[in-house]
Amino acid sequence: MPNLTFKLNEHLYVRDPQHTQLGLRIISKSIEMIDQLGFEQFTFKKLAHEIDSTEASIYRYFENKHRLLLYLIAWYWNWLEYRIDIYTSAVADPTEKLRACLRVIAEEKKYDPAFEFVNEEALHRIVVAEFDKTYMNKGVDDFNQAGMFGGLKSICNKISDFILQINPRYQFAPSLVSTILVTANQQLFFANHLPSLTALTADADRYQKLYSFLEDMAFRSIQA
Repeated sequence: MPNLTFKLNEHLYVRDPQHTQLGLRIISKSIEMIDQLGFEQFTFKKLAHEIDSTEASIYRYFENKHRLLLYLIAWYWNWLEYRIDIYTSAVADPTEKLRACLRVIAEEKKYDPAFEFVNEEALHRIVVAEFDKTYMNKGVDDFNQAGMFGGLKSICNKISDFILQINPRYQFAPSLVSTILVTANQQLFFANHLPSLTALTADADRYQKLYSFLEDMAFRSIQA
């Protein structure tokens, strides 16, 4: 089955890696290496060695490793919205649409055969551990002006619309949705590394607990 692809903002890359075999190898192996090494220890030199290529060939796709991280996390948000579309397309009730969104956000992320070149489980671990690095830096305003956070904004707008269908008078829909998206990843990080900061535990039940927490947060806010 051919790989599906997402059209990502052109400022994220020099050449879209989804369109060549080398580019797909760069995506696949960089996800594996950042997941294993952490972003700080990851380098293009190490990546080039792993894919049996050169640093120069990687720079033909990405300006630097931070731009690569922006690309990978932008891809994740597009994939998450794709999954939300699947689970909400046949649902008419906005309340159930919102619940479906929260399930997709909270669920354990697993390999999606529609995208053979991406290990979504590993990519989600990168989002949990490294997402803050994409916007908590001096370049954030320039990145934003260039549209590099479009995937995150799109999913935020979509879920906000569902909330406003439930309660048109609710004033804080974008704030609530962005908080839910960030909180979901923070709570999983805390469960693994700072357990006293969360009620989640590092076991299989944490995803159901995370969903229950997000549902409580969302509906208590909307209905207040």
